[in-house]
Parts: sequence; C-alpha cells; structure tokens
Amino acid sequence: MALARKVLAASSAAVGSLWRGGVLAMALLLTGCSALPVAPERVASHALTDTAATRLGRAIEPMLREHPGQAGLVALADGREAFATRLLLLDAAERSIDLQTYIFHADATGTLMFERLLRAADRGVRVRLLLDDNNTVGLDPLLALLDAHANIEVRLFNPHANRGFRMMGFATDFSRLNRRMHNKSLTVDNQATVVGGRNIGDEYFQAGQGTTFADLDVIAIGGAVQEVSNVFDRYWNSASAYPAASILAGVQAADAQALHEQVRRIQDSPDAAVYIQAVADSRKVQELLTGRAQIEWAQARLVYDEPEKVLNPTDRHDLQMLPQLEAMLGRPLAELDLVSPYFVPGEAGALALQTLAKRGVRVRVLTNSLAATDVTVVHAGYAKWREDLLRAGVTLLELKPSVEVDAEPTKGKSGPGGSSKASLHAKTFEVDRQRIFVGSFNLDPRSARLNTEMGMVIDSPLFATQLASALDRLPAGAAYELRLSPQGQVEWVDAGTTVYTTEPQTGALRRATVKVLSWLPIEWML
Repeated sequence: MALARKVLAASSAAVGSLWRGGVLAMALLLTGCSALPVAPERVASHALTDTAATRLGRAIEPMLREHPGQAGLVALADGREAFATRLLLLDAAERSIDLQTYIFHADATGTLMFERLLRAADRGVRVRLLLDDNNTVGLDPLLALLDAHANIEVRLFNPHANRGFRMMGFATDFSRLNRRMHNKSLTVDNQATVVGGRNIGDEYFQAGQGTTFADLDVIAIGGAVQEVSNVFDRYWNSASAYPAASILAGVQAADAQALHEQVRRIQDSPDAAVYIQAVADSRKVQELLTGRAQIEWAQARLVYDEPEKVLNPTDRHDLQMLPQLEAMLGRPLAELDLVSPYFVPGEAGALALQTLAKRGVRVRVLTNSLAATDVTVVHAGYAKWREDLLRAGVTLLELKPSVEVDAEPTKGKSGPGGSSKASLHAKTFEVDRQRIFVGSFNLDPRSARLNTEMGMVIDSPLFATQLASALDRLPAGAAYELRLSPQGQVEWVDAGTTVYTTEPQTGALRRATVKVLSWLPIEWML
C-alpha cells in the first residue's frame, strides 16, 4: 500500500506538471490579453427602506407590532412549493427585488423566473440580480437582455475575464476563480426574504427527470430582512461584484420575444402542469399577505462571510462566518444533529465531533451516500474520517439515492417521502433542540475557507426539535446506518438487517476512484 501511494504520488506529480505546462501554454495562446476591467464604472446602490406602504409592508406591519424584536419564519422543504413561493413573491413585488445566488440555470424553472424578473421590471420594480459567475456559461445573451432593461441591473461576482474559454481562466488565475460566492437570498420590497440552500434550477425544485435535491429554505419577515438586505448591499457594492455591462461588452442581447415564446412553450408542456398547479395551490405568500400564515416567531440572527473573503488569505478569520456560527449555536450539552450533503470534517472537525461524542453528547450526521452524492471527490474527503468518527460514538447516516428527506422543521413533517432519484442538498444543524441553522454552509473546508456563505441561526425549540424528530423517525430504508465490524471495518446497515461491507449501490470503479482520491492532498479545496 505504501509503495502504491508513492507510485501514485510520483505519477500524479509528473502528469500534473505536464498538464499544467500544457494548459498554461494553451491558455496563453487562446486567452490573449483577456483581463478584468481595472476600474469598472460601479455606482453604489442600497436596499430601499421606504417600503412600508407596499402590499407586503401593509400586510406584515400588524404582525410585527405583535412580535417586536422577533422574526417571523416559515420553512420551505417541498421543492415545488419553494418554487411557487419565489414566483408569487416576485409577482407581489412593488418596489424592489434583490436576488443573490450561486446558480441560476436557464432551464424550465430558471426561464420562468427570468421572465418574472422582466415582468416585474416592466411594471416599475427595481431589480438587482447578483450572480456568482462560475455557472453562467451560455447565459451571457440573456443576462445582457436583463441588464439592458432600465429597471434591472445585473452584477457578476468574481467573474471570468475570458467568456469563451473559462477553463483557461482557471489555468492562469486559479487562486481567484477557485473561490466563489455560494450565498442564496431573494428579498422583495425589503419586507420578506427567502434564505437557505436552494439555487435556481429544476433539480432544486423537484422538476425534470434527473436528480432531485432535497433542500431547505425559510421565508423570513421582520428585522432579519433588513439584515439580509444589508449583507446583499455589502456584496453588491464590493470590489468583486462587476457590473455585467463591463464584462459582457459586445455581447448581443437575447431576443425578449424569444424568451416570452420559450416561457409559453414551457407553460404549455405536459411536464409544466404540476408546476402551474403548484403555483395555483401555494398558499404561503397569500396567507402572508392576508395575515393568516402559520408563522414561527423567534430570534433569528444572520451569519455570513464578508465578500472580501475571496480576495484575502484563508487564515483571515475576521472575514469568515464559521466562528460566528459556532458562537451562536453554542456548545452542545446533550445533542448535535448535522445535515450536510458535502461533509468533510477535516482533522480539526473530526476531532471536535469525537470529543463531543466521548463527552456524552449524542452526535448524528446525515450526509449523502456515495450512490447519492453528485460530487464523488467530496465523498473521498469524507470517507477517510468515518472509522475515527464511528469509533468515538458518532452516528453516521448516509442517504440512499432513492428517497427524499423532508427536513422541514414545521409541525406535521416527519421524514422522507418517495422520489425516483434524490440527493441531499439541505444544510441545517440543530443544537440541544433549542437552536437551528438554515443556510448555504456545507460542513467542508471549501465553505469554511474558500467560498462565501450565509444563513440564519434561529432560536426556536420548535424548529430544532422537529429537525431532531425527523432524524429520530428516519425510516430504516431511507438511509444506511454505518457501524464498525468486530474487525474494525466500516459496514452499512440497510433497514436494520442487510449488511454491506462495501459502499452500497456502487460499482468497483467508483469505489476505487474514491480510494485513490482520498490519498491525494486535496482536502483543503473540497
């Protein structure tokens, strides 16, 4: 084994050197003088605060009077309802829309949302759209169309200078482009906001035939909304947020009429029927507007990375949210439940969890199995710590790819339902059934040190208990529970009876890939 590792390391170094040299040469040939604008024209703007007279403001104000100093929260676990809520909030907007996200696909759900943003702008709503530029391939004409509207401004965070050969950009500017804005929020009229783990795309809203991501957002009203708006402004006005016009110069805008026709085709398709019905059936926004919503009132504090995190060394803890998150969640006394699709604790994190478990704290982790994950390399970063965690008494649960976890911390929601193919994407943690976190932060080095993240810590025994109860009642067939054999090897127990000695529902090649990847010194970037 030691010899194999040495051979692998030597081979990787040699191949890596050749690869880097070849890519660099190609990059110099293809990218030419591509570079970001040195001083793009950037006019600062801020969230509108005079929005109390809007429809949302009028509806919310009486509730806020009854709950001073608290946030009103409604959880969104169902993907279709999460999509319907977003569309209906966009339709309700009268003054402003601020949307910040990591991914915005131009698929069915994304196209419908793009069109709703245009529709809002047409009726006079100011729209600010802040996108991480890592996943905007093919969107330039559409973004140019939006940005050309008098009431819409688009900014790209940490953008690629070369729009046609992005991989070349990674080759020549990897240290910058490897660091991304992972935040997600949608704020309407500075009165209501949606914060959580969902990007914009079919897989996040239970659409299409591919993998469905089980995810979690919360709608918030009250003081927490202004906090989200303040953070949006910090990112919007940061040095890493480039006006789209400065990046997309020369790009021909998409045809607005073609976009509207595409929306009609989507709406007329049989697959869209369930979405149209979901929007028609959704009651959360309507109940919010009429004061009939079932709302959890609690203290909610926003935690976030500073946007400057992507431009500074990874040891600048003053720019990172992880210390804030740890302080707000507090030291667990009895139990800690962690739900994270990409779980890479690293040496320090693994030691912290082992220490808690040995002290008598019940520690449970729900993450994706290898069969369910969409990022094999991240699973390799997690797999190397399983034996140590299990030996210390940490409970490890790995979601199967054929179920969908309902992690909604609301009354009456109690676990997984069926799905043809599912992958966990929710990022939520609870401490002692008293406090809960919902946001974009994965328990991995990338979230901690490289990307920017945000989320809410909610002091709600109701929400925290319901998340813990969902894991308590997790059906035996929904996830594998891991254990150590008498020989100290990891085993996967399915439905309390069937025992696997290798990663279930996976092939030998994929398992071998994970093993090889686990040997490489890449954990820092997972």
